[in-house]
Amino acid sequence: MLSESEKKLRKIIAKILPADERYEKIAQKRWNSIAKPLHGLGLLEDSVCQLAAIQRTEKPCIKKRALLVFCADNGIVEEGVTQTDSHVTALVAKNLCTGATSACKMALVADCHVFPVDMGMNEAVEHESIKDLHVARGSKNFLKEDAMTREEAGRALLNGALLADELADQGYQLLAVGEMGIGNTTTSSALASLLLNLSPEDVTGYGAGLSAEGLARKIQVIRQGIESRRPDRNDVLDMLSKVGGFDIAGITGCMLGAAARKIPVIIDGLITQVAALLAVRLCPAAKGYLLASHRGSEKASGLLLDALEKKALIDAGFHLGEGTGALALIPLLDMALRVYDEMATFDDIQLEAYKPL
Repeated sequence: MLSESEKKLRKIIAKILPADERYEKIAQKRWNSIAKPLHGLGLLEDSVCQLAAIQRTEKPCIKKRALLVFCADNGIVEEGVTQTDSHVTALVAKNLCTGATSACKMALVADCHVFPVDMGMNEAVEHESIKDLHVARGSKNFLKEDAMTREEAGRALLNGALLADELADQGYQLLAVGEMGIGNTTTSSALASLLLNLSPEDVTGYGAGLSAEGLARKIQVIRQGIESRRPDRNDVLDMLSKVGGFDIAGITGCMLGAAARKIPVIIDGLITQVAALLAVRLCPAAKGYLLASHRGSEKASGLLLDALEKKALIDAGFHLGEGTGALALIPLLDMALRVYDEMATFDDIQLEAYKPL
């Protein structure tokens, strides 16, 4: 029997329509008319066409944008899979509230509002700028028990979707997603192993600076956790509840909520890529609303992008998190849109248009 959260989430998913390819073709025609080499801006041109298809307009606009940083703690940290302990999650969340993190500094350049979101931190952060959507105070240690209940996973998904809906009502035209949570490369790697049907060794990386010994321990914990919990690879909520995290669940829901409101979402690194693949498994049409910012240095990043059939525009070895990679794409999109909106056409300058050879 479905919980109330799952029922509400299904209603949101039912509203998601594929991005409109008619506007993608109109935007591509506009690009081809601009007085420059055909497809000279490469993937940036494709991204503008995607924005046109998402927003159902030949003049896409992303002037009002937000970065949502989903913060949560993970019980698997008890198994020594991280370099630092969970108190760092709340510390960074506080700094997000006061504008003191890397993402906050980058967001100033990208003219992007930053919203820290408490999806399930061990310690509550008291600040007016944080959005408190927590379902529980941290997930459980999935080596010993399920990370959360199925009902909790459903609520976290729904909370993320409703947050996207709230920002849509406020006029936001573009969302970027990031995360903060000690231990979340472990939960993400466990989910990536399940989603991609690969061994933990194939998808697990060093995270925030583990040694070779630490990586071996992390892989072993993931393998044992999956064997113990036995998640159903065909059931997103079962995977999330058994080995996932509240941050991943919130991001997944946010992507679905944004797609239902025809808002593009920029994916960041490993954790948000896992959430993106979960969202697409729940609703294949959601894929058309997702833009890949960068190919991260974590082992599974490229594999997840391939599974999503997405090409990242940036390949710079990022592995900072917080949505920094997603933020880095925004100024590039701004530049591409300026060319798209303002550049003269071949007709304007009375020059014969380039033609594919």
